[in-house]
Formats: sequence, structure tokens, C-alpha cells
Amino acid sequence: MNDPTARPALRATAIGQRFRGNQALHDCDFEIPAGRISALVGPNGAGKSTLFHLATGLLRPTTGEIRVFGALPGSRAARARTAFVSQDKPLYPQFTVAEMLSVGRRLSPRHWDQAKAERIVGEGGIPPKSRIGTLSGGKRTRVALALALGKQADLLLLDEPLADLDPLVRHEVMGLLMAEAADRGITVVISSHVLPELENVCDHVLLLRDGRIRLAGDAQDLREAHTRLTGRADPGTPDGLPRGADRGAVVHATTTGRQLTALLRNAPGSPLPSGVDERWITATPSLEELLLAHLRSGPRSAAHGAEAAA
Repeated sequence: MNDPTARPALRATAIGQRFRGNQALHDCDFEIPAGRISALVGPNGAGKSTLFHLATGLLRPTTGEIRVFGALPGSRAARARTAFVSQDKPLYPQFTVAEMLSVGRRLSPRHWDQAKAERIVGEGGIPPKSRIGTLSGGKRTRVALALALGKQADLLLLDEPLADLDPLVRHEVMGLLMAEAADRGITVVISSHVLPELENVCDHVLLLRDGRIRLAGDAQDLREAHTRLTGRADPGTPDGLPRGADRGAVVHATTTGRQLTALLRNAPGSPLPSGVDERWITATPSLEELLLAHLRSGPRSAAHGAEAAA
């Protein structure tokens, strides 16, 4: 069970990151509670990889600060508690799998779990004497995960780790991550474009768009703060929404023929949006529906969504 008084695994305060005139992150504030599995979601170029590099100390923010369990990223205290699997999974291609695990053991001598690392590799059918450079993308991913999990870190950062895996292997790896989180209570932050896979895994959400935090918080709380609205488009309004509906609460709406589907933020103190009557079908959105609506929304709606989540 998560301790609400525990120090956040990650805390960012007004962080910004600039690259040669391009602002990759803008004044981002967020906390990721310890012991949670958090989804980091956003389109390509949103700033997800930049955020991971800041959390690992590979980059220093241009403005603001970020902390890992209260420590500066890249410090000895933070490095000992953090493991990172990047998109390109940098492994030594000339090394064998066994040699690669030996490197992991030497770099993490205090908490390294050799049996766990070997088990993860073995369950993927990867011979220890195989050269890294001869492995498929999926098998290299498994070796990278074995190194990360063998380190016994408290914070596991995964940047699109499942992109080169087939659906069956992705399911197996997700199960592996969930078991590790349940057994050791670690914090996992995983970025992925496969939104349906996050639905049953992640209990916390961080959505980035255009370098800004658009949505952040407990996944269930965010779902319950929104309503999916479905019904026959009202011919008496230009947008098809109910006459009394608060247009400022609309995150995203689409009309197909006479059918309107919209995601709205609920009225304060109410389980439903304001101005919606019984003629409309209302339901709590799935996590995928919630994320897609905020990804498709305009800048104004997205900014309101971030304020509502704060």
C-alpha cells in the first residue's frame, strides 16, 4: 500500500529545457509518487525523452529543478536508486550476454541480483554466450531490462521499451514489470504510444504536449473527473452539444452523422458536467479515451485540463 507521506520518487519544479533556441520543456511542475506505475504519454517531440534525460542526470535543466527521492539527478545517491532503459538501449554489441550482465554486476555491486538478471534473460530463450550484436531488437530489449531490474533500483525509467516487441512478448514484459512493482514496491515510469496496454498497468498519468504538462495525477481520479457524453447531436446548436452544456468544460468532441461523442470535465462538486440532461448517455471514460481526448484537444482545452488535474 502506498504511503501518502512518502517522499515523491520524482519532483519537478518549474523545469525548462532549451536546445539551441528550441524550447523542449516549458515551466513543468509535477510529482510522481513513490511506489506507483506511471504512464508518460505524449506525441513525438513532446519532450518525453528530454524529461527522462533530466531525471537521470544526463541533462541539467535550463531553468527550475528536478529531484529523485530528494536527491539531485546524477548524484551518487540518485544513481544508486535509478535504472534507465532508453529508446536505443545502448549495449556493447561485441559483448556476449553473460559479459553484459557481468558489466551490470560490476557497476551495481551493492544490490545487484544476478539470479534475477539471468532468469529474465533465460525466460527469453537467449543463450548467455550470444553476442549482443547478433540479437534481435526484442531480445536486446530483454537484456536491457535484465540489466535494469538486476540493479534492484527503486525508480525504473523506461523510454518506449516495448516498441520493438511483438504483442505476446510485450504482454509478458508488462507482466514482469507489474510483478517487480508488486514484489518490491518500486516506482516505474514508462512511456509508450500503445495506450491500450497502459490501461491495466498504470495507476498514475503524466501527459506531455508541446513541452508542457497537460494532465497529471492519479489515473482513476482523472477518469472520474471527466465524463464521456454520447447522443444525438442537438440541431439547435452549432456544435451539436446540449444547449446548457458548459463549452469551457469540453476537452474534445466529434460528430459522425447525427451522433455526437464528447469528453467533458465534470462540474465542481458534481459527478457530471453542467447542463447535461437525461437524454444523453454518460459514462466514465477509459484511460485510453481520456488520454486521446486530451492529446487531440486544442491548446486552450489542454491547458484547462492541466489546471483541473493540479
